[in-house]
Amino acid sequence: MVRQFSNIARRCERAVATAYGELRSIGCEDMSAFQSCVTLYRIHHPEAPLTEARRLVAEWIDHHHVRADEGPTNGCDCAD
Repeated sequence: MVRQFSNIARRCERAVATAYGELRSIGCEDMSAFQSCVTLYRIHHPEAPLTEARRLVAEWIDHHHVRADEGPTNGCDCAD
């Protein structure tokens, strides 16, 4: 199986991580917050396939909220 390289820019990490945290803090369930963040990402990146958007959002949520790492994930351009 050949793995396809994604040309989708890894952006919006900060917005997604913030939105997820705020949604959870007001009582939104995990899956609803996740789906909202996927929608947020796809509004800004309509070219992104749904599976790619879900993968990125899941990675960012895991990085910032589950593992509570401080910095951006590798490859993100939004940490300026």
